[in-house]
Amino acid sequence: MYFRIKHLGMSYTYGRFNDVDGSIVVGDAPSDSAFSFTVRTKSVDTHNKDRDKHLRNPDFFNAVQYPTITFKSTGIHAHGDSLHVTGDMTMHGVTRKIDIHLLKMGEGKDPWGDYRIGYSTEFTIKRSDFGMSKMLKAVGDEVDLMVSFEGIKG
Repeated sequence: MYFRIKHLGMSYTYGRFNDVDGSIVVGDAPSDSAFSFTVRTKSVDTHNKDRDKHLRNPDFFNAVQYPTITFKSTGIHAHGDSLHVTGDMTMHGVTRKIDIHLLKMGEGKDPWGDYRIGYSTEFTIKRSDFGMSKMLKAVGDEVDLMVSFEGIKG
């Protein structure tokens, strides 16, 4: 999972979380499907060790008290080749309902004989909606998240 956030209103800082897992269940109908992910906040990585340490402390993610960010779908509807997903995202101890669109990137057999399906999404959250309100002018409030993943039929 990648992210970007404004820095001093002049540019973006980019980063990623290195420890993410999730699942997707594709049912016969979209309403029978499910999507979820878990992010370990201590895995935040902006390629700046001092900044990453600050992001893990109580000013931001507070990775000791809130070790994960989670998303769990509560409803899925087909929209052409994409899925409209409504779900609950929990970050920093606060749960909010969010909507995301998963764009199907492709599906089929891989070289090892497994059947795969891949999706990608980009969506924006406000960190203040999740109780992360320190340094809003310096760091910014809106966070753009980018997620791409594959599921293997099993």
